[in-house]
Amino acid sequence: MRTLLLFSFAMIFSGTTKAQVGSAADFANFARYADANKEIMGKQNGIVLLGNSITDFWATQDPKFFKENGLIGRGISGQTSTQLLLRFRADVVELKPEAVVIHIGTNDVAENTGPYSEEQTVNNIASMVDIAMANDIKVFIATVVPSTTFNWRKELGNRSAMIVSLNKQLLQLAKDKGVGVVDYHAALRNDEDGMDAELAEDGVHPTPKGYQVMGATLMDAIK
Repeated sequence: MRTLLLFSFAMIFSGTTKAQVGSAADFANFARYADANKEIMGKQNGIVLLGNSITDFWATQDPKFFKENGLIGRGISGQTSTQLLLRFRADVVELKPEAVVIHIGTNDVAENTGPYSEEQTVNNIASMVDIAMANDIKVFIATVVPSTTFNWRKELGNRSAMIVSLNKQLLQLAKDKGVGVVDYHAALRNDEDGMDAELAEDGVHPTPKGYQVMGATLMDAIK
């Protein structure tokens, strides 16, 4: 009887372990674009826009702009530079695009996945640039859109100065690497280094008018 009970417990714990391993969280969210990537793999692809919710919502709200300009949206809401680096090969390199625009940093500053480190964020973006260049993909670094506070992390207070500081480092990185720049921050900022309500009602995510400004800025940079 004791042997049977021990065997039963062993089977239960063994099953639990396997279940936990099998349902482990997809931290980088590789699954988000897995099917979409398969559909365009091997085709002549244009420009990948890699980023967070700002890119994610843009592609959803204005698919016509993306299609007409050969843009491939690969933004995932809430993500940080660490997560983008993890999925960079799957969502950028393997698509063999002509170019990539890397726009990330808002959620780093908002500490979505842990304490903010400007150095680590810049290093993550630098690594993505290196990977792209090693694969003959033209690179554009986008400055982080202006924000003062984050409505999901109000306790952090005003972090506009951190975004300004990060953008200075990104502009220097672009200069050092010899890659292009899409300066969203300069195009969208107000006197408080935030965005006016007509450009972003919540102060972070652009309105249709905000995306129009971003679109014009992007096209001027990549033409």
